[in-house]
Amino acid sequence: MALSARVLRVRGQVADVDRGVYQDLDLRMAMHPSESPRYFWARLIAYCLQWEPGIAFSRGGLSSTEDPPLSVQDDTGILRAWIDVGAPSADRLNRASKAAGRVALYTWVDLALLTKEYANKRVYRIADIAVWPLAPALMTALEPLIDREIALELTRSDGRLYLGVGGQSIEADLQERRLIGEVA
Repeated sequence: MALSARVLRVRGQVADVDRGVYQDLDLRMAMHPSESPRYFWARLIAYCLQWEPGIAFSRGGLSSTEDPPLSVQDDTGILRAWIDVGAPSADRLNRASKAAGRVALYTWVDLALLTKEYANKRVYRIADIAVWPLAPALMTALEPLIDREIALELTRSDGRLYLGVGGQSIEADLQERRLIGEVA
C-alpha cells in the first residue's frame, strides 16, 4: 500500500527587502513520503523568495519529472519562470532554460560540485540561471522543524536570510550566484 502525502499548513509573512516584496502566507503544501526535509524547506524558501503573482507549486509534485517544483505563469498560461530545487540534471536545466524566460535554482549542494557536473554539458543560457546556495547549517537547523502547522517569518535583507520558525531564529547568507564563472 502506497503512502500518501502529508498536507502541511504554512502561515506567516515574507519580507523580501532586497526585492521590495512583502507578502502574507497561508499555504497548504503537500509533503510526499519520499521528500526529504531539505527538499521541503528548499521548496518553501524558493516559494517565498521568488513570490510574485502566478507562482505555484507543481501539480504533479515530486513524481512529475517534466514539471518544475515551482513555476510562474502569466494570466495567459505562458511559463515565465522555472524554479528548481536540489541538483537537477543538465538535461533538465537545458529544458528549463528553453521553456521559461527565467530559471532559478535553490540548492544545498556545493556550488563547485554543480559547476563541475554541468561543465561539459550543453545547457541553454547557463550563464542566465540564478543559483541560490542554501547553507548546509541553515538546512540542518530547519530539518527538524517540519510540523503539521508551520508558523514562518522570513526576511531577506542585504543578502542575509532571517527565518523565524516555531519559536527559533535562524539566519544565513544568501547571495545569488551563477553556474559558470563562479568557481575556479
